[in-house]
Amino acid sequence: MINKSADYSHNSLPITGVLITNLGTPDEPTPTALKKYLGEFLWDPRVVEIPRPIWWLILNGIVLNTRPKKSAEAYKSVWMPEGSPLLVYSKRQAEALQKTLESRFKGPVKVALGMRYGNPSIKSALSELKEANAQRIVVLPLYPQYSAATAASTLDAVSKTMKEWRYIPQLRFISHYHDDEGYLSAVANSIQKYWDEQGKPEKLFYSFHGMPKRTLNAGDPYYCQCKKTARLISEKLGLADDEWIIAFQSLFGKEEWLRPYANETLKQLGDQKLKSVDVVCPGFSADCLETLEEMAVENKAVFQESGGGQYRYIPCLNDSPEHIDVIANLVAKNAQGWPGIDEWDAEKINADLAETLDRAIANGAHS
Repeated sequence: MINKSADYSHNSLPITGVLITNLGTPDEPTPTALKKYLGEFLWDPRVVEIPRPIWWLILNGIVLNTRPKKSAEAYKSVWMPEGSPLLVYSKRQAEALQKTLESRFKGPVKVALGMRYGNPSIKSALSELKEANAQRIVVLPLYPQYSAATAASTLDAVSKTMKEWRYIPQLRFISHYHDDEGYLSAVANSIQKYWDEQGKPEKLFYSFHGMPKRTLNAGDPYYCQCKKTARLISEKLGLADDEWIIAFQSLFGKEEWLRPYANETLKQLGDQKLKSVDVVCPGFSADCLETLEEMAVENKAVFQESGGGQYRYIPCLNDSPEHIDVIANLVAKNAQGWPGIDEWDAEKINADLAETLDRAIANGAHS
């Protein structure tokens, strides 16, 4: 149902809006908060494509009665004083991006952060932009590799919110940036900097979030984009083919997922008595439970208990200056041609707004 309140102001200064999004996080590391969060996350048909009646029984009868307690314990182990790592880093990214774009764009700009599940929601972030009179919005889901379960689900949430709006702003949606030169260089540079300080390992281990194999067969490009990202970063680092390996983590359920699996691969490397491995997760734009607990701790134990040697986790790009530049460049590239990006004539814009308001009032509109 369309909201009957006015979405468009005849005399408000139009601005450029930027919506950055990520997956989401529970409000607290407690079973109750996890049950609420997982209920929203796992009910999304983009995430779990099992027929709804069957999945409702599984989700509410089994998953939400068993998984929240275990997940809460894992979240507690990585929780920061300010909150969930993903939310903490995402807020820092939004604040830094706001400052960077203000220095680059000629006209006014506002950055808002929305999580696909949990808080702050995409709906609340879009409301912020609407209140600021954003008549042009760049939407950037911070998932470098495209998946229907992430990027497409984000667009679903944006569309659902805007179904209630009368005035729809211009939208530009960035569905992926897996081979963006700036992104690849930022990841490669972060790895090289780590090696310059800590030394180079025998093998670099790329871990990407897993997806059911059927998504690949259905035409989702995620697997191919992950492989391309790892290959291009390795080329920038000058690595030989036997110096790096790719795998997929965070399996869920009993069906087959994209292979090779991270835990199984690390066990095999441990069995081979590999002396050292560095793990990096370039599919994650910010550190979170899956990187800080699953890959930095849980899988370290798998590797070393199988006979492996040194195991190090290289942090995500998070809110590093180079990463903020990457995000800012993606936004600027996709906002090209809009007023306020490269030029901004405030005097003319104000004159046009005054003329528009006069016409509206003459035709009976409220001021």
